[in-house]
Amino acid sequence: MPKRLYLFSFCFLHFAFTQQNKSFQFIESSTGLNFPTWESGKTELEFADINRDGFTDILSIGDHGCPNVGAQEYGIMVWFGNGTGTWSVQMTGNFGYGGIAIGDVNNDGHWDVGYGMHHNYAATDLGNQLMEVALGDGTGINWTAWDDGMAANGESWAMFGTDFADIDNDGDLDIGSNSMGAGDGVHIYTNQGDGTWLQSFGFFAGNSMSRFVFGDINNDGNSDFVVANEAGIAYFGNGNGGFTSADYNLPGYSFPISGPDLADVNNDGGQDLAYINPSGGIKVWAFDTVSSQWTDLSGTLPATGSYQEAQLSDFNSDGIMDLAAFGDAHLTVWRATLPGDRSIVWTQEFTMTTSNNGDCGAFRAGGDVDRNGFPDMVLVEKVGNWPNDINRLKCFRESTPYVTANLKATFPKGHEVFRQGSVQFTDWCSAVAPSSSATVKIEFSRQGLSGPWTILTAGTENAGRYQWIIPQMVSSANCFLRYTLIEDDDTIVAISPEPFTILGEAAPPVSIGKTAADGAQWAVYPDQRRDMLIIQNSGQGSKNMVFELFDISGIRVKILEKENISFSQPVTIEVANLPGGIYLYRLQSDNQVRNGKVILNKQ
Repeated sequence: MPKRLYLFSFCFLHFAFTQQNKSFQFIESSTGLNFPTWESGKTELEFADINRDGFTDILSIGDHGCPNVGAQEYGIMVWFGNGTGTWSVQMTGNFGYGGIAIGDVNNDGHWDVGYGMHHNYAATDLGNQLMEVALGDGTGINWTAWDDGMAANGESWAMFGTDFADIDNDGDLDIGSNSMGAGDGVHIYTNQGDGTWLQSFGFFAGNSMSRFVFGDINNDGNSDFVVANEAGIAYFGNGNGGFTSADYNLPGYSFPISGPDLADVNNDGGQDLAYINPSGGIKVWAFDTVSSQWTDLSGTLPATGSYQEAQLSDFNSDGIMDLAAFGDAHLTVWRATLPGDRSIVWTQEFTMTTSNNGDCGAFRAGGDVDRNGFPDMVLVEKVGNWPNDINRLKCFRESTPYVTANLKATFPKGHEVFRQGSVQFTDWCSAVAPSSSATVKIEFSRQGLSGPWTILTAGTENAGRYQWIIPQMVSSANCFLRYTLIEDDDTIVAISPEPFTILGEAAPPVSIGKTAADGAQWAVYPDQRRDMLIIQNSGQGSKNMVFELFDISGIRVKILEKENISFSQPVTIEVANLPGGIYLYRLQSDNQVRNGKVILNKQ
């Protein structure tokens, strides 16, 4: 068939228009999820394409029966998806009962897992601590402990809800976890990049409802978190691993909230808070950075009820976050609309009864298990009657049938703020044929829709999420991501709906021929072959040196660090992979700084 190119503007506008009033319909797709047999109590679920085959998988480390305590479950459990809503499980390790997070902690391109747990029964390094990280190899089967120093600061009973974020903006993911019950409080560890971890924040507190979620609430580029703990709900990060309480005017409850989640509901760039209050009702709040107060966006959502967990997801892919809640065998979804004044109108679009009992063990929304372009949900609920009641894992997929390929950029979607050098996730959703092997290219621009565009990844699996490191660059409020979906003979392009901001260093000023305090002068110039730069100093002796090269837009493209270099010999830096043009540099030598420009004149 002839190759087709779908331009992002028409594709996005037409798709958003046709979906904005779409009703939600979900059907159960749980074939293969009835094994292993579970027991009861809380757990945590995550969606990820853990084996990188383009199909969404489900991960957990189980409920109270894990490992093998009156049940068949054990270790890191992966239910591999095949794009049709059917599943097959693989389990690894002798531990469990807790929360789980997914991310690439060592930046090798494979998804890893972090978890907090109660049953650290393993006799090996994998599974013998209450908080751990395990490296994956892209199969979802083999896991290697990478957790030295974790759970070493008083965690003695049971950690649980877990999440990843780069809390110190240093280019790798860190980990946080909340305990279960009247346990060991909140503990956050920073990644040292070599398999060791250091605690940067934490506290011991009383009652807890297990959950823990990172996100940037006040849109300053630093990771914050929310937690179901009686010590408080929201905490703002300082970008160095520290946090301060940020409950401000949020209601004070005598018992912890449950099921908190974070996502940008009102499209202002900051992530908003949804949770279940102690009365079983649903609350949604946005933080106003001008007044330093929380704004209630709950509207007509039920103030009381029997709900136990809440999730924010754009179920109709119209660019606005919707809300789902589950509890007491009732699954309900509300569609959100924005009337134009940053308020939210909630309309109930879907409800169903899932069993005859239905206490919530876990609830997660967001993964597209059948690749129809709409998010799905997975939950763990109690079924049957005591003493024969057990937990069951169930998946509910949005039922719109696949018709034609489409693509939507979902995060960042506009107005977010990121810090240069930090790790972030980028998300998209797409509809592709069930049997296709679609891939995605992702590009970055800091100068608006006209580019230039820099490739972040090409040929990555179409799994809806990619982890990237924000470029070292000058600040820009006109940044975009461009996604190109390649499916057989079809190519579809989508771009971030609105610009986002990267906070970076100021561009090095042009200052040619600056002389150091000792009278020595630096010279930076390309050699005659134009494939390397020469860095030379007219002085005597030796010094330490850091040389940074920036392209004309301010993105750092090279860095060279040398100790005790002798000025009798020039220093060279390879530039063969850089295009011709004007470049800026910053050269630091002991206490001296020299800024300048150099031209690579390539044929």
